[in-house]
Amino acid sequence: MRRDFRETVTVAADLALVGIAVTVCSLPVLTAGAAVHAGSVAVRDIIDGSAVRPSALWRVFRRSLLPGALATAAVLALGWLLMFNLGAVASGRVPGGLPVLLGTGAVAAALLAACAFGVVHLARHHSWPGALRWAAGTVWRQPLTAAMVAGVSSIAAVIGALIPVTLPLLVGYLLFAVHVVVARRLAHDPVWSW
Repeated sequence: MRRDFRETVTVAADLALVGIAVTVCSLPVLTAGAAVHAGSVAVRDIIDGSAVRPSALWRVFRRSLLPGALATAAVLALGWLLMFNLGAVASGRVPGGLPVLLGTGAVAAALLAACAFGVVHLARHHSWPGALRWAAGTVWRQPLTAAMVAGVSSIAAVIGALIPVTLPLLVGYLLFAVHVVVARRLAHDPVWSW
């Protein structure tokens, strides 16, 4: 089925609005987890072709504030630790050279993919512990999917670094891309349930 040009523009505009809303709601930093959860639910609704209801997204955001804050703090701590390790190895302060640098980079990519898988799973199941357990297991069962998610995220990060004004828009498009990659790659996985 071919999409009408107007429908494509509408979806692109909706994704841009989702990205802007997630970015604005993430400004207090600890609300980022709740904002991404609500944004992921909105992207799921856009993909499904159903109406995005702001009242439902507000309920998701409110319910996710505490678990989202804990998840955000954990991701920030792990991210900072990985960046510190990458910097120490790259500068030569820690022995190991290229093999340790590549290993640390692989762990960082796996963490990024696990976060993305968790966000996609949250859009359907709304359980933070269940989504995190599922995401951690899926990264190791689906390494190609994890690499694809890390690649898509890296492309978005490079575009955002080169053109910072696009960052809020990229958030919505990245959520969409991750949803599409995970859904297509895991459609035949018996553990994956839409």
